[in-house]
Amino acid sequence: QVQLVESGGGLVQPGGSLRLSCAASGFTSDYYVIGWFRQAPGKEREGVSCLSSSDGSTYYVDSVKGRFTISRDNAKNLVYLQMNSLKPEDTAVYYCAASARIWYLDSSAGSYDYWGQGTRVTVSS
Repeated sequence: QVQLVESGGGLVQPGGSLRLSCAASGFTSDYYVIGWFRQAPGKEREGVSCLSSSDGSTYYVDSVKGRFTISRDNAKNLVYLQMNSLKPEDTAVYYCAASARIWYLDSSAGSYDYWGQGTRVTVSS
């Protein structure tokens, strides 16, 4: 069974940085898409970034372009989300999600089948 575990969240001041990690296991296919989502209190879950294992292509929501970077370490089965220049509006619970069904970059939560437990990011002075 596919399992995803996020880590790296915490409290950081505006302008600071955090690196989130997603440890993946149980995949029976070498082809998958990994997405990072976030959900702030009282708001809908939104897609932040995603990455395709087939060619390494990536997607970013406009609000994080130039600040966040998604990457992977295939040898360690890890996907990272490097978050720089953090803003208070980035505060949310961040989730790692995976799909073995889609072959394209998709920021819709409904396209993903497996989810981690979430890691909380708080940006505050």
